[in-house]
Amino acid sequence: MFKDKLRVGIAGLGTVGGGVVKLFESTARLGERLSLTAVSARSRGRARGVDIAGYRWFDDPVAMAADPDIDVVVEVIGGGEGVAKNVVETALARGAHVVTANKALLAVHGAALARLAERNGTKLLFEAAVGGGVPMVKALKESLSGCRATAVAGILNGTCNYILTEMEASGRSFEAVLADAQRLGYAEADPTMDVGGFDAAHKLTLLAAIAFGVLPDFDHVRIEGIERVSLTDIRMAGKLGYRIKLIAKAAQAEGGVEMHVRPALLSVEHPLANIGGSLNALVVDAEPVGQLTFIGRGAGEGPTAASVASDLMDLAEERGGHVFGRPVAQLADAPRASPVERGRYYLRLMVFDRPGVVAAVSDKLAHEDISIESFLQMPAPGEQAVPIVLTTQACGRAAVEAAVRAIHALGVTAEPPYIMPVEETRARFGA
Repeated sequence: MFKDKLRVGIAGLGTVGGGVVKLFESTARLGERLSLTAVSARSRGRARGVDIAGYRWFDDPVAMAADPDIDVVVEVIGGGEGVAKNVVETALARGAHVVTANKALLAVHGAALARLAERNGTKLLFEAAVGGGVPMVKALKESLSGCRATAVAGILNGTCNYILTEMEASGRSFEAVLADAQRLGYAEADPTMDVGGFDAAHKLTLLAAIAFGVLPDFDHVRIEGIERVSLTDIRMAGKLGYRIKLIAKAAQAEGGVEMHVRPALLSVEHPLANIGGSLNALVVDAEPVGQLTFIGRGAGEGPTAASVASDLMDLAEERGGHVFGRPVAQLADAPRASPVERGRYYLRLMVFDRPGVVAAVSDKLAHEDISIESFLQMPAPGEQAVPIVLTTQACGRAAVEAAVRAIHALGVTAEPPYIMPVEETRARFGA
């Protein structure tokens, strides 16, 4: 049984940690069942906009995690290894509960940490790790626990969504919008985790584990970022009636689970097409409820701190359940499905402006039995290479890739052709 008032220590006082401290100071309900007693960060004297003088200070967050006078450790340091991992392991090993926002840690080490929590009778909760203030984790663990999920698909990275939305709205290039995002604090100085798709893949790994009852397996996710999405792609997609989004998707397929993160074209009817700015969203296909959509702010001090506070209240009221919705022993080591993907595809070709090029491109597509659905060419006066964009009718991904290799081998393209799938309205694979 829990104590009447759980004693909380926060490891990390950045944006999220500072936000949690503010909630303790302003939310009476938290104080009824929980007491913030200790904090730890790199620098005690740094200005944070919150008064931490009344809390025990630890220079070493691992030492705080080991302190028997702390019942719950909130880990908001971040990072999949090192100090953050040591903090969580130390707390769980001695029987303390952990609330974390660390998707990278859980995506890679989630199964081992869940086993550690079970062995020591502790809780490990992570609502804040996915979707910021959107209760995606609880929706899958609790509200949909009696349903059979068949697919989850979402916009899980606010930085990428902001960049793609701003490119469309402003007509500026990827590089220009990324630089603005970095100045505004929406993107890190090294944006690789975000724009490379890795952050979204970490979150997808956790959602898939809960949705399908499988062990989290980050290495399973096929990952492609938005670095190659150009302003030409944004404009051409718009002319064709589509928007480009970074989609994280997992689905049951061929007796296993298939997971990927990649940019895709979405028709305006798609439930994720109009999710703009830094918003996050998740679409779940589940029987018998059908398709459900969750939308909200996916990052930032307030939303993420609120999710941490929600987990703390679950602990205080003796809720929370198993880490991934069921005991680790019941999580399947699902085989990795690699379905033969079939659908419509978008191709962008930067071709040299020479006679016969379009005919040569069409010939290579026809050789793979690929029919063209739409074709656009953007004028590029004075340029050696001009952009050609086309969408295909339904065909196999392998055929498209074979055709693209053959086209590039002709020597008529200035750079490798770029392929994106055209997503159907429903989230389910093959729907």
